[in-house]
Amino acid sequence: MRKFALPIVATTCLAFAALGCKSTPAPTSENKPAPEPTGPRVYATNEVSGDLTIIDIGTAQNIANVHLGKRPRGIHASADGKQLYIALSGTPIAGPGVDESTLPPPDHSADGIAIFDLATRKIVRTIPGGSDPENFDVSKDGKKLFISNEDISAVSIIDIESGTVEKSFKIGSEPEGVKVSPDGKEVWVTSEGTGEVSVLDPEKGKIIATIKVGHRPRNIAFLPDGKTAFVNAENDGNVVVVDVTKHKMTKTIKLGEPGVIKPMYVLLSPDASKLYVSTGRGKKVFAINTKDDSILGSVEVGQRPWGMALSPDEKTLFTANGPSNDVSFVDLASFTVTHKAKASGGPWGLVALP
Repeated sequence: MRKFALPIVATTCLAFAALGCKSTPAPTSENKPAPEPTGPRVYATNEVSGDLTIIDIGTAQNIANVHLGKRPRGIHASADGKQLYIALSGTPIAGPGVDESTLPPPDHSADGIAIFDLATRKIVRTIPGGSDPENFDVSKDGKKLFISNEDISAVSIIDIESGTVEKSFKIGSEPEGVKVSPDGKEVWVTSEGTGEVSVLDPEKGKIIATIKVGHRPRNIAFLPDGKTAFVNAENDGNVVVVDVTKHKMTKTIKLGEPGVIKPMYVLLSPDASKLYVSTGRGKKVFAINTKDDSILGSVEVGQRPWGMALSPDEKTLFTANGPSNDVSFVDLASFTVTHKAKASGGPWGLVALP
């Protein structure tokens, strides 16, 4: 009688027939996670959740939330585009109508400017930013930061390489927006509480002018020739036009009813032909013709839009919508919202990079 040996696999299956025999499929490409997109990104600081949202522009998808620290707000890219500078503050958030005496004391150990490496997605260094840093701008040579210190009504000059505060100047109450003039010779800082802009001459090391601009100014945009500046006046529903040479307000552009339309952030188009204005509780972004200061139109973008940025290809405007925790994509050709990407808790500032 001849005997035949069964293959090992068949024998095993027969032996365990009662239990069932299943082979494990080899991994396939379907089981592998999709590669992360490598296109342009928009980065959003989240004031409430304390992190940075990274959004792929091509897919309008949130691809990461990276922890930063307490209350990240102002954000700018380094000159080489490899790092982000982000203002952190340990001062508790005090929204409209909040009694600040009921809030916990500030944690000034959390104050600083985080230097965030884009390749590793890590904070590589944190340098001093003065007390309660909110917003800032970078010098033309990329070596210094000019920072608004909200709680002490001051503006500070920080040397990035050494990480030292070179000098601090007292200005009007609740400073926020900071903008270096196109020629780099002046630094303008808005003060919400006193309704003015302080003009700092960094070479002379002193405040050389104070300009009254209306109620609760927050941000500044200069035309490229450096002769004209636009400043929002949140509680007036206006954008103010300022003669830079004379340091004097020359005109107001009314966007809507005060208290309903609340201009928050101003941003020029790349060719400087249009000024975009986010309006907070007004939910809209307005477009203004900078040649004659006429209003070209508006689009509703989301809940309380604040910070804005333009895509590297200059075709899309992004808005940070705090209460709804998302970032809107506005197609500038049609001036319509095409996408919304989820952020984390309370998106505040935006930067878009290739």
